[in-house]
Amino acid sequence: MDQPQIKGGNVRASLPTPSLHTARLRLRAFDDADADGLFALHSSAYVLRYWDAPPWSERVRAEKFITACRQMAQEGTGARLAVDRDSDGAFIGWCSLTGWNPDYRSASLGYCFHEAAWGQGYATEAAHALLRWAYDTLDLNRVQAETDTRNLASARVLEKLGFVREGTLREDCIVNGEVSDSWVYGLIRREWQPSSEPALAQ
Repeated sequence: MDQPQIKGGNVRASLPTPSLHTARLRLRAFDDADADGLFALHSSAYVLRYWDAPPWSERVRAEKFITACRQMAQEGTGARLAVDRDSDGAFIGWCSLTGWNPDYRSASLGYCFHEAAWGQGYATEAAHALLRWAYDTLDLNRVQAETDTRNLASARVLEKLGFVREGTLREDCIVNGEVSDSWVYGLIRREWQPSSEPALAQ
């Protein structure tokens, strides 16, 4: 977890987690009731087969994750939002901007969605809403993202968002004894193309 940065003698202010709406989704702060859905997501070996850490085996990991989300907001280092499907209120995953560096005006994008939500454009829609908020609120110049080179679906999400593949991190992860490479993607402010339909903040 990033530590609060000292700027001008003051600890960095907290960063209130936004609540955003898109055509089909609601992005919001995590609460304690999300622990079961979060554990179901992160305990799936199939969903996390390209992840840089093994699946969770204990529900307490979900509780710690939610606590870490709150600490991130309190320290002002980023925002991680739960994503609900608007039509039925179902929790389908999360999307985050972490490692916000106000000096470099940079941050990192991440996301994880239930298998049942794949292939429907939800990750792209959620990430676009969060990026739009972040570019406007945090005055970002660069957002970086990384994905396992085998995870072509995640690569397509990033490319739809306008990210450019900038290079390969060779054998940068070893999970359960398996070595993997990652692609590095970057999205620069001047290349960012927000859609005409705004993400509505509550």
